[in-house]
Amino acid sequence: MKLIIFGASGAGTTTLAQSLGHQLGWTHLDADDYYWANTPIPYEVKVPLEERHENLRQDLEASKQVIISGSLVTWGKYWLQAFDLGIFLRIPHEVRMERLKQREIDRYGKALESEYRQKKMHEFLTWASQYDDPSFASRNISQHRRWIELLECEVLEIDGDFTNEARMQKVLDKIEKMKSKK
Repeated sequence: MKLIIFGASGAGTTTLAQSLGHQLGWTHLDADDYYWANTPIPYEVKVPLEERHENLRQDLEASKQVIISGSLVTWGKYWLQAFDLGIFLRIPHEVRMERLKQREIDRYGKALESEYRQKKMHEFLTWASQYDDPSFASRNISQHRRWIELLECEVLEIDGDFTNEARMQKVLDKIEKMKSKK
């Protein structure tokens, strides 16, 4: 079974995918690991689309049971038919933004004392805060809603500020229902 867990930055896609992967013994692949080049300063250099697409596709196809976390909306048509189940996470804007701010602090620590890193954090948080605006020119809720309509798999939407454990249970219940239908 192949799953994709997606939503706005800070919605908890990576946390949920890691937890499910650990519990089920499935491979977890995070889209950010393919999107961003491994550089001394992380999240600065993007990997070209074709290269990241091919790298992730190869890793997805190498495993029978895999969970991808992250948004693949702009990665091409291949991804529309690549999954057995999609999980779309939504949480309240304020909760998400607080999580992102804390994540940036945890990730960069003392580096945030530099003017450059503060500027980058401000730019990222400003970008992420616009997700719920359907007219925002970058990744946004409308873009994800359109992608859901195009996906060739069922999509479970989990909307609300649930614990990771509660989210896991919703996904595990859904997987069991899908298995029982086969």
